[in-house]
Amino acid sequence: METEKKKFRLFDAVLMSVVVIMVVESVAPAAAIGPSQFFWWFFLLILFFIPYGLISSELGTTYAGDGGLYDWVKQAFGPRWGGRLAWLYWINYPIWMASLAVLFVQVGGQIFGLKLTGWVSILIQLLFVWVVVLVGNKPVSESKWIMNLAAFAKIVTILALGGLGIYVAMTRGVANSFSVHSLLPQMNLSGLSNLSVIIFNFLGFEVVATMADDMDNPKKQIPQAIIYGGILIAIFYLLGAFGMGAAIPTDKLSASSGLIDSFVLLIGHMNWFVVLIGIFFLYILVSEMISWALGVNYVADYAGKDHVLPQIFAKEDAKGMPVGTGYLNGIVATILVIAGPLLPDQNIFWAFFSLNVVALLLSYTLMFPAFWELRRKDPHTERPFHVPGGSVMINLMTWVPEVLLILTIIFSVVPMNGSAAEISAKVPVLIGVIITIVIGEIVVRYAEHHQAQLENQTTKD
Repeated sequence: METEKKKFRLFDAVLMSVVVIMVVESVAPAAAIGPSQFFWWFFLLILFFIPYGLISSELGTTYAGDGGLYDWVKQAFGPRWGGRLAWLYWINYPIWMASLAVLFVQVGGQIFGLKLTGWVSILIQLLFVWVVVLVGNKPVSESKWIMNLAAFAKIVTILALGGLGIYVAMTRGVANSFSVHSLLPQMNLSGLSNLSVIIFNFLGFEVVATMADDMDNPKKQIPQAIIYGGILIAIFYLLGAFGMGAAIPTDKLSASSGLIDSFVLLIGHMNWFVVLIGIFFLYILVSEMISWALGVNYVADYAGKDHVLPQIFAKEDAKGMPVGTGYLNGIVATILVIAGPLLPDQNIFWAFFSLNVVALLLSYTLMFPAFWELRRKDPHTERPFHVPGGSVMINLMTWVPEVLLILTIIFSVVPMNGSAAEISAKVPVLIGVIITIVIGEIVVRYAEHHQAQLENQTTKD
């Protein structure tokens, strides 16, 4: 008798949304905006997060399948645009993996008092990369316990950070002013450059949508997971942001060590609890990559089967897992880890992380127009979940988030004030984005040309 396939319950889906979407390591870069980050959190929660969640629910339940975001863009604008989306959506992942491998070593050295440099550091980073690759090549039903445990670790970490921040604020005061003036947006270029990190913190709901085949009732569970998970995530982010703002002056906040630094300052010294939180954080970094692999690999695999990405992306094992994409992740991340120390005068984590954020945001610039176009050209398809509102509301929900995405990308990669510090921080990311887009276009055109050749050969035979 065939063994019944393990299923994702609503509880699992909510926890998955927490572990996928709540990116703990990016709380520090977002906190670098200063106390006005709270305004931007609420501003983007209303104008970006809510429309994004509702649109993801409609598209994910209407056009269910392993293709996810790729399917939506392809159906709206054709296979070439689907291929471009699939490339940007995929390539951000190995870049992100390389950045977290760097962070893993930095945090591990910080909590255990070790100074890891040179080849030792690189070898640990490579171990991180390939553990993620191998576990990420397993079916979701076999690895959901990893995500459930990661959700617990994230919740404990954020609640501890927020709770300690509140306690310190009430007993010793805070490191930053939380006056009405400081909470209002300052409209300075430094703060606006970090808004992309807040939007990045909101992304990932479509990964939950790609798990529809593993759910008992996806048409009901996907919207519920997004609603419940979204509420939890918003609360956790704001708690973590307050705890970090209470601990460290904005101008002294480190994008890579900010989380652990905050706990040390809130408690007063490095102790067993900070080490425990550090271990949780290390586990979170690994599990975060595994949870995103479940969505990213499926999308790239699906695009490979559709011949808009090279066939290596479509290679699967006996269980149907997209191992070709998984191993490509490891190869790209390995190259970046080895090449990282060659970057001149750069925070390697921040350089890779910034490029990853922009690549992912670029892929989402195609999602909102795809939703609008599918509403226009495919109005008769049944939509189990329907974004509410008439034409005016649909236009607002489509184009306001789209404009916000484009503006934050520009602020992230284009030097605005011409200062040496800004140029040194942004120009490498801008160059990396241009190279990424050019390589992606070559890859998509190659896959398209290769498929045309195969079809011509078949016709001749």
